[in-house]
Amino acid sequence: MSRIGRAPIAIPAGVEVTLNGNVITVKGPKGTLTRTLNPELTVTVDAGVITVTRPNDEKYNRSIHGLNRTLIANMVTGVTEGYQKTLEINGVGYRAAKEGNKLVMNLGFSHQVFVPEIDGIEIDVPNANTVIIKGIDKQLVGQFAADVRNKRPPEPYKGKGIKYSDEVIRRKEGKTGGK
Repeated sequence: MSRIGRAPIAIPAGVEVTLNGNVITVKGPKGTLTRTLNPELTVTVDAGVITVTRPNDEKYNRSIHGLNRTLIANMVTGVTEGYQKTLEINGVGYRAAKEGNKLVMNLGFSHQVFVPEIDGIEIDVPNANTVIIKGIDKQLVGQFAADVRNKRPPEPYKGKGIKYSDEVIRRKEGKTGGK
């Protein structure tokens, strides 16, 4: 049996979990998340614990068991603590600022790059070289951060571009060019 799928999910104080068929709704201090789960799995909520069980050990059911349990756990964590990704901008003249609900970045192009905030995402710019993306949906935060990073991914020679704060850029040696 899946070690991840079989682990129960504790429901913290202040979080309300509602199960309607195969639709689960998690409501907490930071917001509400709703997800449609796979109908093959059985989800039960009782005594402050959520458990996910599968009907049999077929390959498909084994593959979705741990996944759906982790998705529910991420929802519970999101409505209590939230998620955030930190991006760093490296390069001469590269910087970011927040104007209204838009992220405005100078990334070495002939024009500024604008990224509007979307529902469920909050952008914070504590300084010109750091962007913090916050939200309650882990998937949405990660996808939005990846979209911002793709505006100018880091290059391996000088390390210029947008990178995650915990990302390590493998550096390459430049041309040797001697005679």
